[in-house]
Amino acid sequence: MFLNVEQLQVHYPGRVEAAVKQVSLNLQAGEMGVLIGPSGCGKTTLLRAIAGLEPVSGGEIQLAQQVISSLHTQVPPEARRMGMVFQDYALFPHLNVQDNIGFGLRHLPKAEKKARVEEVLDWVALSANARNFPHELSGGQQQRVALARALAPRPQLLLLDEPFSNLDIELRERLAQDVRAILKAAQTTALFVTHDQMEAFAVGDVIGVMSEGRLHQWADAYTLYHRPETRFVAEFIGHGVFTSATLSRDESSWVVKTALGELTDISECTLPSAYPNGHCDVLLRADDIVHDDEAQVKAQIVRKLFRGSEFLYSLRLASGELLMAHVPSHHDHHIGEWIGIKIQMDHVVTFPVASQDSPN
Repeated sequence: MFLNVEQLQVHYPGRVEAAVKQVSLNLQAGEMGVLIGPSGCGKTTLLRAIAGLEPVSGGEIQLAQQVISSLHTQVPPEARRMGMVFQDYALFPHLNVQDNIGFGLRHLPKAEKKARVEEVLDWVALSANARNFPHELSGGQQQRVALARALAPRPQLLLLDEPFSNLDIELRERLAQDVRAILKAAQTTALFVTHDQMEAFAVGDVIGVMSEGRLHQWADAYTLYHRPETRFVAEFIGHGVFTSATLSRDESSWVVKTALGELTDISECTLPSAYPNGHCDVLLRADDIVHDDEAQVKAQIVRKLFRGSEFLYSLRLASGELLMAHVPSHHDHHIGEWIGIKIQMDHVVTFPVASQDSPN
């Protein structure tokens, strides 16, 4: 592993609880990782510890098989060969674009420095703006300058802390895709911090979901969405709800009985013995619920959000249970209307009825 974090703990002076609690994760060379979670979950503290800006109180951090942080080792930030990109860009207003990018290359011969600046300018598609000053650029262009400046010294690892949070939503998503393409072309290993799920999905090869200092799951976006390991991940990632269910034996196989019918694809479920009397909760994503006028189960629309190609319907069963469903937007039903629905799931994910599961 290129970046390896093992059982990391970070304490702030005067605080009883650790800001980062026994976090383990790793990145292969060239991979892009993302840390996501609510405000105060510890993701920025973890990033700062990796950068060497926060001392660790337990565990260790290895980069390229060298220990850079532990109880007994603290390699200075400037010796870690890491680049950092912040949400405020931190560009020098009195320097033009090419001089901002070349600021960290003062040790290179003039010709080599010029060639490197031109190379990274080309990566970020700003060659035509080389002589512009920061105030003459858009927010997205300024962020690309900050990225180019961080890449210019050829860092071992690039760290990005909420790099797009000052930009509007449409520009954030487009720039996230651009940055991923740039870093992949540069074969740069990177670790992002963000609060935006779509941004995390657009950028990350692997994503870590954090809460209260703990890393709940470290996996690709598909796995986080479809196979969450904890209730927190299930609730934090995507649209979904939990519905009551019972695991029971039916002739030669196990089935999950819900108010919407029986589910049989339970190869990935926790064993029935894990649940008292088989009672559990099933995660239902909005795309697991299909609108079908002929279905026997009916649900009332209590809220709807127009998303262009689809509606996100909030539904209530006759029992009072709430569900969510993505429905193509040409099915424009009214709030209060009852529609037919059915479950269409590729795999069933179950959890204890109470929030008793703990993060890895």
